Amino acid sequence: MSEPLKKTRSLWIDNLKSRTFFWYLLAASFLIRFPFFFRDYIDRDESTFILMGQAWVDGYLPYTVLWDVKPPLTFLFYAISIFVFGKSLFVIRLLGTLMVAFTSFFSYKICLGISTKRAAVFCGFACVILQSMFGSIQGVMSEHILMCFFMAALYLLSRKTNTLNLLAAGVLLGVSLMVKINIAFSVLLIGCYLLWLFYKRHGIAGMFKNILLLSGPALFVVMLTVLPYYLGGQETLWWDSVILAPLAYTEGGRNTLPVLTGFAAAILIVLLWALRKKHLDIKRPEIGILIAALLGILFSFIKGGRINSHYLIMLYPVFLVLLCAATAPFFKSLQKKAFRIIMLISLLLPMESYLEYIQVGRNYSIYNTPYNGEGYRVPEYIADKNIDTENILFLGYHIGYWMLEVYPPVKTATHPSNICKSEMFPYYNPERTTAMEEIRYIMEEIRPATLVTRTGRLVFDKKLVEENAYINKRIENDYILEAEVEKASIYIRKGQ
Repeated sequence: MSEPLKKTRSLWIDNLKSRTFFWYLLAASFLIRFPFFFRDYIDRDESTFILMGQAWVDGYLPYTVLWDVKPPLTFLFYAISIFVFGKSLFVIRLLGTLMVAFTSFFSYKICLGISTKRAAVFCGFACVILQSMFGSIQGVMSEHILMCFFMAALYLLSRKTNTLNLLAAGVLLGVSLMVKINIAFSVLLIGCYLLWLFYKRHGIAGMFKNILLLSGPALFVVMLTVLPYYLGGQETLWWDSVILAPLAYTEGGRNTLPVLTGFAAAILIVLLWALRKKHLDIKRPEIGILIAALLGILFSFIKGGRINSHYLIMLYPVFLVLLCAATAPFFKSLQKKAFRIIMLISLLLPMESYLEYIQVGRNYSIYNTPYNGEGYRVPEYIADKNIDTENILFLGYHIGYWMLEVYPPVKTATHPSNICKSEMFPYYNPERTTAMEEIRYIMEEIRPATLVTRTGRLVFDKKLVEENAYINKRIENDYILEAEVEKASIYIRKGQ
């Protein structure tokens, strides 16, 4: 190849240092996600995790006064943020932005180890985009926290499997398990693959030694999360909430299983194509580990029978590393003109962010603050009007509990949809076994003085016909509409 042609094909990313690229990833993550720092809530799960974290800061272990179907280290992230920096959605989302950048950086580093610099750079940028756009993922979800630790573990395992790397990877895998338990399928498959790899390399003795170095720290992290419950005589609560309830949850719905099966099949077809064409070398341990992780994630989706935008955060980093590595010849032949076109398309992709910047500016012009949404406006209205908050139920915009510094009236209301997930009741709400029993208890025994719903929308899922009919009748008979604040309706109980 002639020297002029080499220069024509040379791109600035070819000489990009990893340390510099991290700052590019952080800048891209920040610019895409920044306007969402000011929104009240983006996904209801995030609001639930914040409530759980606040309760921990207040001195209550997860699952004791509030409840959600996630392992305890998910809530620890929010608890640490609140404890160190105070009650700030801005800081929580800034820390989430940092996690997205680190996840993308580890994906880049793994890809760099098995492919070319260009493929790795595109992998890193694609990770930022797909973890920040297309659905309600601009907040901080449990999957964002999970993948930061999980991809760090995969990066260490893709390097030399020395003692230090195995110990550190074990800790990271243990943290991953206690952030989101369904990553256990990936951890199990990775463990099986490494058993075979260690046996092949080191024999029986070496296999046992290395697998203990990896599994020991992981189990230690898990047991650390059990310890506070054991000391308080509540180890059964940990087991029910962390292990049994998620299993019940996976059996509770198969609403997207046909679509999910087709989606998984498409991913596997791409993977098989890459292996058949030898774009991916299955003999390389890094590839084997990534494939094990990918298969475990796909299996967890099928086992749960559900898929949505934030579940896919688990898939993107692992799949993108394999995809970019498999398509490395495309990136290698990329010319400057084609690169500029791709960069231009990339700049057009974050339309959600551009629109949110406009929304922030519009909100500032009206309210003199960038913070926007019913999660802010409703608590402000309630405080201004001196409305009772001692017995308040948010059936929508439940971040309002946090803003008003109150707790939900029952554990199930920590996340409004949990009120109707009776399959998990045996593990934290044994007094009432069905959703209708729980709703009747709330409306007839608790009798909230103040009620907040989403204007013009069903309170519960549209499939829950009986539950919606009952709650609507109760609101009509027992409450009067106090006000509509943006898209929220505030009701006051008659006779209050």
